[in-house]
Amino acid sequence: MKIVNARLRHRSELFTLSMDNGVFTAIEVQPAAVSAAATDIDADGNLACAPFVEPHIHLDAALTAGEPNWNQSGTLFEGIERWAERKPMLTPEDIRTRALKTIQLLMENGIQVIRTHVDTTDPSLTAMKTFCELRDELKDKVELQVVAFPQEGILSYPNGLRLMEESLEIGADVVGGIPHFEYTRELGEASMKHVIALAKKYDRLVDVHCDEIDDPNSRFLEVLAAEALFNDMGHRVTASHTTAMHSYDNAYCSKLFRLLKKSGISFVSCPTESIHLQGRFDTFPKRRGVTRVKELLAAGMNVCLAEDSVFDPWYSLGNGKLLRVLDAGLHICQMMGYQDISKALSLITDNSARALGISDRYGIEVGKPANLIILSGSDDYEVVRRQEDVRWSIRKGEVILQRQPASLVVRPGIHQ
Repeated sequence: MKIVNARLRHRSELFTLSMDNGVFTAIEVQPAAVSAAATDIDADGNLACAPFVEPHIHLDAALTAGEPNWNQSGTLFEGIERWAERKPMLTPEDIRTRALKTIQLLMENGIQVIRTHVDTTDPSLTAMKTFCELRDELKDKVELQVVAFPQEGILSYPNGLRLMEESLEIGADVVGGIPHFEYTRELGEASMKHVIALAKKYDRLVDVHCDEIDDPNSRFLEVLAAEALFNDMGHRVTASHTTAMHSYDNAYCSKLFRLLKKSGISFVSCPTESIHLQGRFDTFPKRRGVTRVKELLAAGMNVCLAEDSVFDPWYSLGNGKLLRVLDAGLHICQMMGYQDISKALSLITDNSARALGISDRYGIEVGKPANLIILSGSDDYEVVRRQEDVRWSIRKGEVILQRQPASLVVRPGIHQ
């Protein structure tokens, strides 16, 4: 199969992309637009891009908002309380039904790789077992990474450390943590050391919910980064949220950034959810409560954006559209300059792939799996501005999604 008349990111020419046996076999510049054969896809001058990557979502909690109660305060901690009420209702069938609906929603919006955090603070580990099964069942359709996530703490929840280790033995791909939710500063710091030790023991990646709070004294990120640095694991470690960084003073951040850069860790920000959950204890001035995305990028660090939730106790909206999250993130983080927008798709593609450790098999390059999407617009700027649905999604050289663009029946200015 071939895709003709395609644009590629940061290139002005038209391209023909050839695929065979599920991989890219040729990427050739076209001298001009060409007619598509019956078996070809005509990109019609639109952007061919590596698939969207969702680097941080909670599929185990998706589609449970209001069950059994709504989060009335809109705070992170009440969301955890509401989820604790929902957990006893979990069954493999319930989890599968909601997860598959949400995965389909994500795939319909051009996402082909998903990292889902799955709660381990459940003695039965029902969700963990179910998601490891789903990951293996769906591997030909979508790539799932499963995070062992201790929602109520590794050391503050009864047998939390044992449940984490059991989750890794079941097959979780990534070690998670939540140090700011542990009962004390000392427990939070100790939990970060346990996370790194477990990752080393089981040869896994790391993704920690880190300092997801407005408290300027919540500084577990420095502990995580130092442990990653000392153990030479930065390329395998991700710090998610880090919203307390929005409340740090600049003097401390200047010192912190030096460590973060040395450590080589990645960052995930969930701007729509963070701006909803954080700043809840402020009157005015009211904090945005989103980490320093623009400043981290300017310092040369790897940052990506995620949706986090789809209709769950923490966030009662969500539609699986990373372009929506990207658009909101650019506004919230004051990244509306031309240079920011002209490379914005990296925040939901290449940067996310790097954080998930899949760069070696991700991207439009000869020899790599033929996974891509076609978007409305010729470049990042046009795609972000237009905010249209994904036109095509292709995985391993096979079409998994196709949309026809809408057209007006009655055109303005034309009199009948």
